[in-house]
Formats: sequence, C-alpha cells, structure tokens
Amino acid sequence: MFAAERRQLILEMVRANGAVSLRELARVVQTSEVTVRRDVRALEAEGLLDRRHGGAVLPGGFTRESGFPQKSHLATAEKTAIADLAAGLVDEGEAIVVGAGTTTQELARRLARVPGLTVVTNSLLVAQALAHANRVEVVMTGGTLRGSNYALVGSGAEQSLQGLRVSRAFLSGSGLTAERGLSTSNMLSASVDRALVQAAAEVVVLADHTKLGTDTMFQTVPTDVITRLVTDEPPLHDDRAVTELQALADQGVQITVAGPGAAAPGPGPGPGGGAEGNGTAGRRPRRMGPPGAKGGDELPLPGQRRNHQPGAAGPQLRSASGLAEQQPAIGNGRIADLSPRRR
Repeated sequence: MFAAERRQLILEMVRANGAVSLRELARVVQTSEVTVRRDVRALEAEGLLDRRHGGAVLPGGFTRESGFPQKSHLATAEKTAIADLAAGLVDEGEAIVVGAGTTTQELARRLARVPGLTVVTNSLLVAQALAHANRVEVVMTGGTLRGSNYALVGSGAEQSLQGLRVSRAFLSGSGLTAERGLSTSNMLSASVDRALVQAAAEVVVLADHTKLGTDTMFQTVPTDVITRLVTDEPPLHDDRAVTELQALADQGVQITVAGPGAAAPGPGPGPGGGAEGNGTAGRRPRRMGPPGAKGGDELPLPGQRRNHQPGAAGPQLRSASGLAEQQPAIGNGRIADLSPRRR
C-alpha cells in the first residue's frame, strides 16, 4: 500500500472513531507501528489530526465519543483481558452496578457465571448479556434510551438510583487522567455515571491503555473517588501511558494491569472465580497500589480523600512482561509486583 493510501485510511479511521491507537492503525493498514507513527506525524503536520499517547485523535484537544459499532471493534483483545480480571473481583451474592460501555458489556458476559448476583445497570447491552443467566438478577434503571451506546440516561435514570446502595460500581468512559479522573464526551451519560458512583461503596474503572491520558469534556469520577483501575499493558513505546499509570498510583488508585497471560483473580474453584469460574487459571495479573496497601483491604468510600501526601513516594509500575525494567525510573517509588488478594 502506498503512503498516500495508508494515510487516507488512517485519517478515515480517526474521523470515524475519534481516537485510534497506533497498534490498531498498524493492524488495519497492515504495516508496522513505526511506519504508522511516521504517517501520523505527517498528517499532524497538515493539521488533519493530533497525536495522543500512542495513538491519534481528531484535532482540537478533546476527543469526541464514537458510536457503539466503532467502539466494539477497537482494542477487543485488551477489553477481553480487562473483563477477565474484573470479573474475579465479584463475589457470589453481591449487589453491584455496571455502567454502559463495550468493556462493561464484556464484563457482564463473564458475570453470568456468578451465582446469586444482583446487577443494577442502565445499559441494554449489559442487561442483554445477563438476560439468560438464571442465577443473576438484573435491575434496570428507568430513563430515556440513548441509541449511540444503548444506555438509559436522563432524570428518570438518575431518580431510579436514589437510595440505592451496592458494594461496587464498574464503570468505563472515554478518557482517564490522573488530573481529572474518568471523563466522557456526553453530558447525559456523565450525569448518570455520577449517580451510579454515589450508589457504590467502591468504584472500579475499566479502561484500556488507549484511554490513559485522554481527556474529554465531562468529568464522571474524580481520581480520589476511584478505588481501583483495571487496564491492559501499555505498549513499550507509550511512555505517556506508563507515566499516567504511575501518577494514578501515586494518588492512591489500586491498579491491576492485564498483560500477556494475565487472568482474573478468583475466590477459588467454582462459579465466579478460579479455574471453573473464568477458564483462565494459572495466569497472573500485575498490580500497583499506594505505599502500605495490603491487597486492597482498606479501600476508601466515594468522596473520601485518601491519606496521600503530594510528592510522597509511590509504587512503580511493573507490567506482565517486565515493562518497568525498560522504562526510566519515575520519582522515588518502588517497584510493586503484587497479585490481587480476595477480600
């Protein structure tokens, strides 16, 4: 494929999706990431797109939200790995909320195996994934259907969540930064996500590496309210994603990185965890957390500020393939290699 054809295809993908990773671009145009990076630089010089954290976005700083058909084909392997890990955080008999998104849809497919579970959601896709799970009760919010992501939004959705209390909220979004936390491009979606957060004792964010360092218009979850981030291993060249992960860990966010061969931490054999629960036994995730954290046993409630001093040493990221050894040291923190432990 000639350079002009490659660049036109790259430009069309970015325009269709709002943001695309270099890895995905290289796969679609069937060339190396080095070549794609060169093409992206050329397109940026023409003002046709902006480079961002191992990918390309529409020009103008904030990325726009792409529709479900586009999202469902982006970072599919990463979303699968993230969902596998996140499912292992859920116990039998729990009551949780699950927000809208393609990553949370993948999580819902795995939660169908957890007996006695109650799932509150505003997502038609999440509800559909759990519709035939006989041992899972699904509670849907009210609201107005937003067709681009098959989610219920508006005052009806928010009012139906008042007075609700569950153990965990699992949310995704359009971007995640240490400075602003989780954000999305749509005001109505952001408002419902904030209501979901208020209903939960812990907040778990599911975000693949392409969203790290990306900022969008409406904040949904401030960083100090995020209990845990489940993400995938950033590419070795994506220094900004690694730096963003370290910044999040420094602010007290527990981070689990799904690298090659990583799998969900489960409570043991049987439905909901272990070998029979997720079909991925024997593989291991990586985890980061604030200094002194013990397996995430002492986690703050939403809105509660963590006892973290600015400038204090935090743990260093170590990915499943030893990423930290190939990255420069960040701050004065230490390298953490901790497997998640069930509560």
